[in-house]
Amino acid sequence: MTVFTDLNLDKKVLKAIAETGYDTPTPIQEGAIPPALEGKDVLGIAQTGTGKTAAFTLPMITLLGRGRARARMPRSLVLAPTRELAAQVAENFDTYAKYTKLTKALLIGGTSFKEQDLLIDKGVDVLIATPGRLLDHFERGKLILSDVKVMVVDEADRMLDMGFIPDIEEIFKKTPFTRQTLFFSATMAPEIERITNTFLSAPVKIEVARAATTNENIKQGVVMFKGSRRDRADSEKRKLLRALIDAEGDACTNAIIFCNRKSDVDIVSKSLKKYGYDAGAIHGDLDQSVRTRTLDGFRDNKLRFLVASDVAARGLDIPAVSHVFNFDVPSHAEDYVHRIGRTGRAGRSGVAIMICNPRDEKNLADVERLVNHEIPRLDDPTPSRPVAAPTEADAEAKPAREEKPRRSRSRKPREDAKTEAEEATAAAPANTEADQPQATDDKPKREPRQRGGRNRGGKGDGNGRHEKIVGMGDDTPAFIALSFDERAKA
Repeated sequence: MTVFTDLNLDKKVLKAIAETGYDTPTPIQEGAIPPALEGKDVLGIAQTGTGKTAAFTLPMITLLGRGRARARMPRSLVLAPTRELAAQVAENFDTYAKYTKLTKALLIGGTSFKEQDLLIDKGVDVLIATPGRLLDHFERGKLILSDVKVMVVDEADRMLDMGFIPDIEEIFKKTPFTRQTLFFSATMAPEIERITNTFLSAPVKIEVARAATTNENIKQGVVMFKGSRRDRADSEKRKLLRALIDAEGDACTNAIIFCNRKSDVDIVSKSLKKYGYDAGAIHGDLDQSVRTRTLDGFRDNKLRFLVASDVAARGLDIPAVSHVFNFDVPSHAEDYVHRIGRTGRAGRSGVAIMICNPRDEKNLADVERLVNHEIPRLDDPTPSRPVAAPTEADAEAKPAREEKPRRSRSRKPREDAKTEAEEATAAAPANTEADQPQATDDKPKREPRQRGGRNRGGKGDGNGRHEKIVGMGDDTPAFIALSFDERAKA
């Protein structure tokens, strides 16, 4: 069995490792550290939670043991996709370099440019940054990358998902061709493979697990969910989440709950708090100080539930997470691997439960295709809504309702309408000669419509027939009659 003392690491580094309680390297560490110490480029492929951060931090500290950084010219560069992951790398560096004189600077968004500029001006051995903030400093003329000897790209597949690949290529071009590159990823997409072929020189490839595999000690399951009504589906889904948490009981010591959208992160977090669950939210729109405070509270077991977007899915070193709940099926299948990788770390067992809507079944199929196995279906723990059995009174009332004739909107046959018209004419009293209209008024100028529908010229009787309009009769307005009188006088 290989131990850290067999890997030719600096004695000061070994002392710091011993204080952390580790003595045996993980497979990715055992495979990556020796070629890295030899100055070779390394391409490491391993699932999340296997110790990739220490796999490049330990040899980097050893390699930088000699020499001194100059102002604005870092000697090494570590690129991470998110602020949280960059901060975690910085914490690892502080832990393992505590007995050395190496300096570092952390360049991430949400913090002051001025404070970061002061650190860079003093000269740092290790520069840990997100791509966007690094390029901001470079474009402002505050950073020179011509002295970078070791460059590390961590979570490269996440860089691809977040659209950082053009930035990564630009940064590569600004560093010396003779640099050593350590490239780590959990999956190997074609775009990432193209970058490694372009910017890495004869890399040593270490693949300790098949790309996009899940940890075997994680118990997985999915609940197929369908809301009773569209306007109730969201609240019923949150109720299902609470039922799943309750069903796990004391075994669920803490959990990360992943949502696809930032708005859902806030909604789910507030809902859990409303029902008495100790929960906090973390996503990219929150201020960095809030994100750091929430994450620290979860690490220190002051917060039981962390509701997060995928900003927390990659690389966060929280070793004792018992459960992961996927409130949504991830849009990208690779994110499922990284999400559930937050549990079952360092040999521990874990549980990963997912909720799947009918509209997410396609994404679920993509996930199962990626991990190459079917995720077990779980029963819905929420109590089913009872359906009342029909009583005798209901059974008697139902036929009665059926016997009631339905109102028909269809028009009556023409023959029926004609017969009714003739009967109405026969029943009406005959008009006297004085009451007869003049010959010119025998027929109205506009015939009323005989079929059903509206008729602007008269009133309908509901059966498609309309009264004939002859004239205004006694309702003639006075001003009209007055105008005729004046003409007669003239």
